[in-house]
Amino acid sequence: VQGTGGSSADSKCSAAARGYIQDRFLRLLAGRRRRRAPLIHRGYYIRARAVDHCVRDFLLKTQSHPRTQIVSLGAGFDSLYFRLKDIGLLPHTVVYEVDFPNVTCQKAALIKRTKELSALVGDTGREGLGVITFSGEDYKLLGVDLSELSELERALEEAGLDKEIPTLFVAEVVLTYMENSRSDAVIRWAAERFSRVCFLLYEQMHPEDPFGRVMQQHFSQMNSTLNSLARYPDCEAQQRRFFEEGWTECSVMDMNEFFTCCTPEDEQKRVQALEPFDEYEEWHLKCSHYFVLTASKGMEPCWTPLLPNVPVPRRDGPIGTAGSIPVVVCPTHSEISGLRRYGHRSVLVKPNVILTTGGFGEEDGRHCRMRNFHVLIKHAGCWKAGSVRKENSGKRWGERLYHTVSCLSNSLALVVGGRTSPSSPGLGMLWLKFPETCSASQPEDITVELVSVQPAPELPALRWRHSTTEVTFKGEKYLFLYGGRSAVEPVLGSWCFLHTRDLSCATIPVEDPGPEGRHSHSACSWKGGALIAGGLGAAEQPLGSVFFLRELEHGFRWQAVETHPALIPRYSHTAHVHDGKLLLVGGVWLHSSSVPGITVVDLVTGLCVDYVVKKEHLEWPLMLHNHSSVFLPNEKELLLIGGGGNCFSFGTHLNPEPVSLNLGSILASH
Repeated sequence: VQGTGGSSADSKCSAAARGYIQDRFLRLLAGRRRRRAPLIHRGYYIRARAVDHCVRDFLLKTQSHPRTQIVSLGAGFDSLYFRLKDIGLLPHTVVYEVDFPNVTCQKAALIKRTKELSALVGDTGREGLGVITFSGEDYKLLGVDLSELSELERALEEAGLDKEIPTLFVAEVVLTYMENSRSDAVIRWAAERFSRVCFLLYEQMHPEDPFGRVMQQHFSQMNSTLNSLARYPDCEAQQRRFFEEGWTECSVMDMNEFFTCCTPEDEQKRVQALEPFDEYEEWHLKCSHYFVLTASKGMEPCWTPLLPNVPVPRRDGPIGTAGSIPVVVCPTHSEISGLRRYGHRSVLVKPNVILTTGGFGEEDGRHCRMRNFHVLIKHAGCWKAGSVRKENSGKRWGERLYHTVSCLSNSLALVVGGRTSPSSPGLGMLWLKFPETCSASQPEDITVELVSVQPAPELPALRWRHSTTEVTFKGEKYLFLYGGRSAVEPVLGSWCFLHTRDLSCATIPVEDPGPEGRHSHSACSWKGGALIAGGLGAAEQPLGSVFFLRELEHGFRWQAVETHPALIPRYSHTAHVHDGKLLLVGGVWLHSSSVPGITVVDLVTGLCVDYVVKKEHLEWPLMLHNHSSVFLPNEKELLLIGGGGNCFSFGTHLNPEPVSLNLGSILASH
């Protein structure tokens, strides 16, 4: 548990070094300076932002009181006191920090030998006696085990804590490591013993969905089990907990809601522009698995720091579903790690032959950008998996992620765009050629030749997280390239029509302004046009709109597809059209109470129905984002290949095997 505190301090220090957090004291307290990934920076930014927001609000609301106090439980090497004292926000506030004795002794020694820290504490700062390891006029450092409540109360009383003045307790990922009976006792004690008291809690939630299972496993492996999750798995349970323990006011929101509703728009934009970033799924999933809670009792006026700046509807209610679809592992003759990947593309290149390219995954026992192509071949009712022989590959492939692959004939496919890193320019186009006739039953029998597109394409192709869809205009076939993002533009709303014969950009009139810019959306061919659904918009918010690019005599027209009930906004999903039904598969949405399954949209009536994917028969978490899917219409079978991502600091999860869903029953019911 103490190790998690040190890791947290290092991550906050790294975030401060990159400009996410304005805190010059973190580097003095963390000791080590380790560069973290942008996803970690964002995660610790929103944590620090939430705590700072609530603490400042407490100080503002109580500034008319002659004395106030803050008690930071499990403070570790946090810089809260020094940061607030430095900017003059503690003129009449005493800060008490509590942690294990060896932690507070280390911190006390660090303060004494660091001039910038000891200067803020003042000349009265000195090493204490017994549990009081350091004592200044407005700063007390107490070495005591939080789970021993009687010792905690005795130590605080000895240090001068006053139970009659406004008091804020701060517990930043600490109570969850305690047994529930002991953490409940701390919450109840604070409500009972203090006349005017507030509580700020920041912790994890949603342990049973795929991301939550990976999160739980990570902490268990570190021997720091999250004990509160089983009894208090979501915001509602935590809120009930505080009311049952004697608190009269309580508000709670997940971190997606906090970032959207309580963080000013200009601050959101500042943070989003700090570093090249392309891990949106993991960012939103991390935020949906952490919450900030504020509770109060005896405060006049009521302490309500979690009032939204903007009226965004709550997203934590239950999602109505029409049923469930069981998922099973695909029967395969070979186990290869090459299909454990995300950000890739899988396409049906021939009947019963699925080609998978690109992405980030596992190859030869290590995680890397995927160089090799892999195929699944269905033979005698069973899938065979294996690597494909590539010819003339050289540097042409570029180890790309988030590209598209479009089959233009039974021997030719076009790769468009993709990236290596988020800071690099997008990659161009590439032909994939394979034998026109292929009776291969073994993956190693298939050969793919990589051929550069000559002349090199113009700028429209240099993007990723886009879509390419086959459309028809006046009997000619085109690839409709739409949306995505680039190293310069975080969201693109532009499009172009690529003639399939020579890949030239054709000028075809399109009526109406069209959808707002987006990436990570889905696109399907339908009635000669293209169906665009969902995606992530310019504000990094999921979109719920569906648009149909309809063919007209003189060009195309954008037409909104109205759904009822309204489609829940999502992105990083896949989609297919079958018999007038749009099938949306998985993705990420901001409803923290559930994860997307299968959504069926009737394109004639607009009826929108959600189904849960039943995963009870799988021994591993199935992550339905950053995946690819192939629909086999004759069998009504949906194949899901790959998927997953970097689960914040909890490790990378890759779905280990392809899985299959039989959609026959739900398609028949519509």
